[in-house]
Amino acid sequence: MILHDFESGFSVLNRFIAEIRDIEIQKDPMRFRRNIERIGEILCYEMSKTLGYENKTVQTPLGTKDIALPMDDLVLCSVLRAGIPLHNGLLNYLDRAENAFISAYRHHPNGGDDFEVIVKYFAAPSLENKTLVLTDPMLATGRTLENVLKALKSHGQPKQIHIISVIGSKQGVDYVEKVFPKDTHLWIAAIDDELTKKGYIVPGLGDAGDLSYGVKL
Repeated sequence: MILHDFESGFSVLNRFIAEIRDIEIQKDPMRFRRNIERIGEILCYEMSKTLGYENKTVQTPLGTKDIALPMDDLVLCSVLRAGIPLHNGLLNYLDRAENAFISAYRHHPNGGDDFEVIVKYFAAPSLENKTLVLTDPMLATGRTLENVLKALKSHGQPKQIHIISVIGSKQGVDYVEKVFPKDTHLWIAAIDDELTKKGYIVPGLGDAGDLSYGVKL
């Protein structure tokens, strides 16, 4: 896996990461969603530098200009519901991309720390020979993305996979590296060292879905 970790850099990205972690600023769901969206825009811009390009001639009122434009067929796939603001950030830039959505949630069958990831809803176009961009804001254990990858296999073989996450755990990043193709790119804003027994990132930020859309039952 090819890792792109932006935590050690100096940019406005740090401001948005600080705000989504801050328990006071988290009380404003609209700002939380917008910050996730802005992080998605920044990571999307960085990812776009690795896509395929070809020169196109553009007609202006006064002449013509050759411009290198992206040529990849893209499919953006987000994990519901937490992935929606991140998905919107990418879609702001990749507005010609196709879209896919999948639901994946943790089920604790015995009420303890152990859990399984359940995938129920899935809607996607063909992925055959396209560039797949998976978006999930929190890369905790990596098992959600693993199950998403299994579900996507029925829709064809993408030529390239990119994963875009906001915050991950070191354990989750290592796990994704094991189960995804070696040429997969992971674009992530921050990686935290600790993961609790229940699979939550520390210090992390809490539940991104709840902070975006309200606490679920």
